[in-house]
Amino acid sequence: MNDREHSPLHEHDLPPFSHGLNGWFMAYVRRYLRRHFHSLRLLRGEPPGPDHPDLAGQPVIFYANHPSWWDPLVFLMIGRLLYPDRMVYGPIDAAALGKYRFMEKIGFIGIEPGTWRGSARFLRMAKAASRRSDVIFWITAQGEFVDPRARPVAIRPGVAHALEGRTDGLVVPLAVEYPFWTERFPEALVAFGPALRITDAPGRSADEWDAVLAAALEATQDRLATAARQRDPAAFRTLLSGRVGVGGVYDLVRRSRAWLRRERFDASHGGETSQ
Repeated sequence: MNDREHSPLHEHDLPPFSHGLNGWFMAYVRRYLRRHFHSLRLLRGEPPGPDHPDLAGQPVIFYANHPSWWDPLVFLMIGRLLYPDRMVYGPIDAAALGKYRFMEKIGFIGIEPGTWRGSARFLRMAKAASRRSDVIFWITAQGEFVDPRARPVAIRPGVAHALEGRTDGLVVPLAVEYPFWTERFPEALVAFGPALRITDAPGRSADEWDAVLAAALEATQDRLATAARQRDPAAFRTLLSGRVGVGGVYDLVRRSRAWLRRERFDASHGGETSQ
C-alpha cells in the first residue's frame, strides 16, 4: 500500500482517497450514465482541458449550477475523462453519504447543510484542496436544485468565502443541463467558462468574489442554453455515448425494414453515429 492509495487523515486535510475503489466505482458510473443518457457532451470552445497550460501545477476549483440529482456523477465522469491524473473531490449532503460510507474514500466529502458545523468543514476542505495541485475540487454552488434556465443566477456565499484570502489557483465556472433532443433518452450537456485566475485579484473580498462568480456562471449557463436549444451535435464534443432508439416492437420493425432494403440499421432518430 503506497502513499497515494491511502493518506493520513487530519481534520485539516482532505479525506483519504482510494484509487483502487475509485477505479471500480467509475467503471460503474460509466455504465450507469450510458444506460440513462443518449450522450455526455462538452460544448466546444476553449475549456481548461488536461493540456491547458494554466492548469499545470495549479489548484483548481470547478463551481457549477445544480439542476439535478445527476450532477455529482457527471462531475466525477468529467474529471475522469478530462483530468485522469487528478483526484476529484466534492461536498455532498452528509445524510446521503451516511448511507454509502465507501464513497468517503472516492472523493465525496460529507457536509451538514445549513449548519455552522457544515460551513466550517466545507471551508476547511476547500482550503485543503487549495494546497493540492493533484486535485479537482467541485462545488454545486447553488446549494439546492435550481432550474438551469432560472435567472438571475445566485450562488451560496460559501464559494466566495472559500476564495477570500487565497493568492493562487484557478476557479472555473461549469454549466450543466439535461435536455431531450431527438432520442428517447436525454442529453447530458456541460460547458466550461473562462478560468478565473485568483492571482489577478488577491485582495478581492468575499462579496466581490460572489458577484464575479455569479456573473461568470450565468454567462456560461447562457452559452450552454443557446447551444442546447439549437440541438446541433457538431457544437459539442461527445465524451461518452449512451443509448439510442426506442426498443421493443418499434425498433424491431425498423430493423426488419432496413434488412429488407439491405441498408444498415441506425437506431437513432437523428441519424447521428456514436462517437
